[in-house]
Amino acid sequence: MSALLPSPVRIIGTGLIGGSLGIALSAAGVEVQVEDISPGTTALAIELGVGAMPTTDDPDPALVVVAAPPDVAAAIIDRSLRTWPDALVTDVSSVKETVLEGVRVLARPEDLPRYIGSHPMAGREISGVIAARGDLFMGRPLVVVPHPTTRAGAVSQLKGLATEIGAVPVVMDAAAHDTAVAHVSHVPQVMASLVAGSLLGPTEDALALSGQGLRDTTRIADSDPRLWVEILGANAAAVTEVLEGMRERLDEVVEALESLRGSPDPALGSRRALADLIADGNRGVRRIPGKHGGGTDSFVTLTVLVPDRPGELGRLLTEMGEIGVNLEDLHLEHNLGKRVGLAHISIDATREELLTRSLDERGWTVAER
Repeated sequence: MSALLPSPVRIIGTGLIGGSLGIALSAAGVEVQVEDISPGTTALAIELGVGAMPTTDDPDPALVVVAAPPDVAAAIIDRSLRTWPDALVTDVSSVKETVLEGVRVLARPEDLPRYIGSHPMAGREISGVIAARGDLFMGRPLVVVPHPTTRAGAVSQLKGLATEIGAVPVVMDAAAHDTAVAHVSHVPQVMASLVAGSLLGPTEDALALSGQGLRDTTRIADSDPRLWVEILGANAAAVTEVLEGMRERLDEVVEALESLRGSPDPALGSRRALADLIADGNRGVRRIPGKHGGGTDSFVTLTVLVPDRPGELGRLLTEMGEIGVNLEDLHLEHNLGKRVGLAHISIDATREELLTRSLDERGWTVAER
């Protein structure tokens, strides 16, 4: 076990994030104690390798991780600070200012320095400990959120933990974190849900025309409503500000479309408004970082035709390894009834020519970009 990792670690709340963290830390040699409000969930977490049931003979935890929704996190943090007077206590809630304000109200002044927020930017559309996986945090940011009185060394401890589980540590204050996640997580969830909700109206025949673009756009819409009510409510100010700006832009688009609809003389600038919308989207997409925080400019995406036979995708990935090209990201597009699927593979831009040539020599078809 790395000297950077505290042990034992008590994880309170064994859902997707708490469960995945327990699996990752257990694999790194940390003694993990699990606690959940549901005895059945606790038992399942233990069976899945998240950690062990704590006993009265166990040593007190060096680190407590509260993996609970933001509306209850502060109370559990305060209880943990009081129960284990030497432990560092963190939470993995996706909103930090609300939790910090709650802890400041509840916690004793002498306990507050032992609290530090954190937020692993990782997740899946499916929730619960049954979906937990030890590699969930690989290459993903883990935000460390200290406050002005956080004790010395706490930031280094959590940065070390992040590195050990394969995450990329990023240090931010609570306000900056909440503004950032409003843009990159919370508003995308709202927009995906809006688009998916609009699909309740079309006929089955209309929905049969769905393609990969719609699936990509709505993928995160299949999320837990109860959890997201708490997240959006806790970050209401930052989310509202972003949505208000989007509403103004959407009004401009609607106005442009109304002008173009059947009018022989549309308003000047209507087409420009639509073109600007798409062009701004192009620029925004290019700003999304690639794996490990690298800009997307350093990556290219190749599309390879993969025969619809067992083992073909595995063969492609194996041969990429033999060629010596690292896979940065993979997206598979496959519709029933087609004889091939499309593997969209992202790689380092400097390796594009080598991979294209080598795959062609091995009989793969790489579609022209």
